[in-house]
Amino acid sequence: MSDPYSIPLLPLRDVVIFPHMVAPLFVGREKSIRALEEAMKNDKKIILSAQKDAKTNNPGPEDIYSIGTVGNIVQMLRLPDGTVKVLVEGGNRVQLKNFGDENKFFNVEVKDLTEKNTSGAETNAMMRTLIEAFEEYAKLNKKIPTETLVTVSSIEDSSKLADTIASHLNFKLADKQEILECLDSSKRLEMLYGKIQSELEILQVEKKIRNRVKKQMEKAQKEYYLTEQMKAIQNELGDKDDLKSEVLEFEEQLKSKDIPEDITKTIEKEIKKLKSMSSMSAEATVVRNYIDWLVTLPWNSDMTEDEISLDKAQKILDEDHFGLEKPKERITEFLAVRALTSKQKGPILCFVGPPGVGKTSLAKSVARAMGRKFVRMSLGGIRDEAEIRGHRRTYIGALPGKIIQGMKKAGSKNPVFLLDEVDKIGTDFRGDPSSALLEALDPEQNITFNDHYLEVDYD
Repeated sequence: MSDPYSIPLLPLRDVVIFPHMVAPLFVGREKSIRALEEAMKNDKKIILSAQKDAKTNNPGPEDIYSIGTVGNIVQMLRLPDGTVKVLVEGGNRVQLKNFGDENKFFNVEVKDLTEKNTSGAETNAMMRTLIEAFEEYAKLNKKIPTETLVTVSSIEDSSKLADTIASHLNFKLADKQEILECLDSSKRLEMLYGKIQSELEILQVEKKIRNRVKKQMEKAQKEYYLTEQMKAIQNELGDKDDLKSEVLEFEEQLKSKDIPEDITKTIEKEIKKLKSMSSMSAEATVVRNYIDWLVTLPWNSDMTEDEISLDKAQKILDEDHFGLEKPKERITEFLAVRALTSKQKGPILCFVGPPGVGKTSLAKSVARAMGRKFVRMSLGGIRDEAEIRGHRRTYIGALPGKIIQGMKKAGSKNPVFLLDEVDKIGTDFRGDPSSALLEALDPEQNITFNDHYLEVDYD
């Protein structure tokens, strides 16, 4: 059939029918259904050509690609909703010449296209390479059945091989049409191989992304499963609720306070450790007490604002003490300097005098005058350096030193801290407490005061 001949046309949306390809089509447009009916009356032959734009409902000659395929209608079935399901098999390539619009359907004059089917060692090598690439594509795509791979491997004709593989690939419409319009089978093989390689790169990236997401999901599911399993075991042991409520309380306290980042990380690490322990174990008690100390200590958010008024201070000092003019004058001078500059670091006032003259009560008056909390720490008779710096957590019943205990008791990071009876400090084989006080009183050192129990720097 080398001469032009007329045959009904079925415009296709988003699909290209290749020679040797069998595909089901759903037809709903009246014009297309009439074209199918006309073809069924004659020799069941119909032209299958793709539309350039799938959204066009009533395509004209300029909206349809000029090269298509002669299709053979294998089966036709009318559906209850008025559409038609038709099974077609692609035949040879044709070129659409003239459109005869009879208003009922497109009757197109077409001409058969002669393909250039090459053979030889180079073509055979290209066919083998293409089959290998297609098998790799099928492994990644997962949508191509094994029977198709067996069929493709048995094809010896280069043109048929290219068309069969192209019909199973998920390419864009324009790319498929480009392959259909290529009449040289050797060039078609090369073109197809290039497109498969591009698609393989995309599929490999998709596979990597899927595997990465899958691993993350598996890890999250594993952690969830193990956590739930741990909760169930703890529930059987009867220690779930207490431990869980304590952990939640610690986490809420951690969120509500402005704690330095490095100390926050330490607390989070200890909370994670506590979650994995049984509340009945001795180590859990140690960890629980340690976390409790860290979260209940006053941090950056727990500071009182100074309310320095010299008149108010003088009035408070006069209310609390009669006489003592020189100490009162010195305290007033100190508060005046404090009000003028904010750069004063670690100010220390030393009150000297016999017992009962009002040293401790003067310190209380200073705290009241500044609007700060007051903490008194008696050093009389202290012989152990651990009373200042605390005991290490390895010891049973270990506690922080009196300084950290005083800060917790005050509930403020900047209280007026009274070290009472400094002259009564003793010394023995367990160390010299007065030497340990140097770190607490030196402004250059006390910004990173390190208690043996806490093992974190406290300002």
